Amino acid sequence: MPELPEVETTRRGVNPFLAGQTITDVVVRERRLRWPLPPEFESRLAGAGVSEVRRRAKYLLVPLVRGAEREGAAPAGTLLAHLGMSGSLRVVPASTPPRTHDHVDLVLSSGQCLRLHDPRRFGCLIWIEGDPTRHPLLRTLGPEPLSDAFDGAWLAAKARGRSGPVKCFLMDAHIVVGVGNIYANEALWRAGIDPRRAAGRIAAPRFDALATAVKTVLAEAIAKGGTTLRDFVQVDGSSGYFSIELEVYGRGGEPCPRCRKAIRVVRVGQRSTFFCTGCQR
Repeated sequence: MPELPEVETTRRGVNPFLAGQTITDVVVRERRLRWPLPPEFESRLAGAGVSEVRRRAKYLLVPLVRGAEREGAAPAGTLLAHLGMSGSLRVVPASTPPRTHDHVDLVLSSGQCLRLHDPRRFGCLIWIEGDPTRHPLLRTLGPEPLSDAFDGAWLAAKARGRSGPVKCFLMDAHIVVGVGNIYANEALWRAGIDPRRAAGRIAAPRFDALATAVKTVLAEAIAKGGTTLRDFVQVDGSSGYFSIELEVYGRGGEPCPRCRKAIRVVRVGQRSTFFCTGCQR
């Protein structure tokens, strides 16, 4: 599944092509996404102007405006997009023949189109009226990991009394958004914290180190274009390449880059978890 850096890479890739454009047509080839597209989906989007592309957690938000006076106009609604397990977005000439699993095109006034490709159809496109932050998918989310609202003090306060593994705690979107399995493994290794340790038994200074590690690993991944996953490629079609610098994820049995003890693989919260028993405590 594309994680936060991949989604942010997508946002940065498509925003210059969408901002300031008008959606002149909507082509739906497959309505059966995670939630089926309603019959009125096309009419709600066609003719609307795009102000910008935003991101909240792993969701992309596209506020749309209508009317001649676009600048400063209140949004007519917001298109929420999630890439699911295998989805991706491309900006291509509208005349480009669709491939298998190219399910939806938003045709733009520039002659380009934003094309959703999703082999497994676990992604979604949802039209939201009013304030999108109040939508059920968004309203209970925790802070963004790269924001000032997220720090060690926040983690320590939320961890109080929790007996579950710190890795599961870190991946809980109600605690902090966008820290998926890959980056949770990496951040915990950088902070020297055993992913199996109970969240409520970690001292506050160690949460400071963990928050810093989360921010650092995500910022590095975004700067380098996201992690290479089997199903993920960037907007221009090239793969992300941050995975060549992952320190522990996917390296079971290899020596730890820090202490040279073998990296161990276990299941924590139903997910493969890579860590070093020598330097993660």
